Amino acid sequence: MSKKECPCGSGKNRADCCEPIIKGKTPAPTAEALMRARYSAYVLGEIPFIADSCVRGEGDHEIDLEETKKWSKESEWHGLKIHAVTGGAASDSEGQVEFSAFYSRAGLKDEHRELAFFKKIDNKWLYAEGRLVPTTIVRSGAKVGRNDPCPCGSGKKYKHCCGRA
Repeated sequence: MSKKECPCGSGKNRADCCEPIIKGKTPAPTAEALMRARYSAYVLGEIPFIADSCVRGEGDHEIDLEETKKWSKESEWHGLKIHAVTGGAASDSEGQVEFSAFYSRAGLKDEHRELAFFKKIDNKWLYAEGRLVPTTIVRSGAKVGRNDPCPCGSGKKYKHCCGRA
């Protein structure tokens, strides 16, 4: 991704995509556009936008701004994938976006998969709540058996080296 390309993966220039929404120059036209802008805000460290784009009131889920800022800054962001969008068009008042945000933190790659719910209040799309969608962890390499040589290179059997309980 170039410095001017939008982090949301739309392929557009940042100034023509999420930046005007994050900076408050234009409202998000759809729930998906707000979702993309929120992802871009995490990538760019624009944490006040994350807080300001949430529904306030009903069950108010407060955001720990310092912890969110730390997570945003310490993560290396790898991309956003939109899995499904239900409602959330300009003419709707509610919408859902199922997405995955891919990132690394402390050397570990992770996927944050969520079903996000959005509401349009006073003609402005806001994030209402999200539910994590469980993901299946897939082993990338072969499983090491108890009697196999230890992958650390010690020459010992796995059960007598790194596989000891």
